[in-house]
Amino acid sequence: MLDFTRFRVLTFDCYGTLIDWESGIFAALRPILAAHDKNLPDSTLLELYAELEAKAELGAFRPYREVLQSVVRGFGERLGFTPTAAEVSYLPDSLANWQPFPDTIAALRQLKTRYQLAIISNIDDELFANTASKLEVKFDRVITAQHAGAYKPSVRIFKLAQEQIAVAPEQWLHVGQSIYHDVIPAKSLGIATVWVNRPSPRPGAGAAKAASSHAELEVADLLTLADLAG
Repeated sequence: MLDFTRFRVLTFDCYGTLIDWESGIFAALRPILAAHDKNLPDSTLLELYAELEAKAELGAFRPYREVLQSVVRGFGERLGFTPTAAEVSYLPDSLANWQPFPDTIAALRQLKTRYQLAIISNIDDELFANTASKLEVKFDRVITAQHAGAYKPSVRIFKLAQEQIAVAPEQWLHVGQSIYHDVIPAKSLGIATVWVNRPSPRPGAGAAKAASSHAELEVADLLTLADLAG
């Protein structure tokens, strides 16, 4: 069990951890696929999404809106259709409507009474602005991929967070749904991690690339974390 008394700062992945991105992904992509007479099982759709997103985030940095547009084009290439311009934009445009998990706001409010809270997210400022008000908690810092010029699992975004938050690794706990994006890079820098293993049609990975590592703590939801943290 973690000794929560040593932590001053809790950082959170946003999409997949605080925000229900799988529901958002399904709501955006299912109509596009249906319009082209394509259908995939939920787990297959998430696996392909994860593969295409990870590929789009490699190489020279580009805004997350462009990453999501590339994902839609990638579905077309894999499944044999050409998405319209409106369909290409629909996934990033839909992000403004993605909602928090039912446990998110209560857990953040509880944790905020004891810790500094920050976001470390593969997002850009414009898209996150649409999400911020839905979380109903004022974060002490928001560090985006746009600030770092790199996407997790790159450690650049974590190193930037450390510069901005000015906290020693032993006083920092990082919380994320993705082993690939969050647990592995944070642990490589000596940061303790919590894996939020949320239910998914693709267990253990969800809409992220599958990976293997051991977080210091695994929970099924954020209220469990908040209760353990005191």
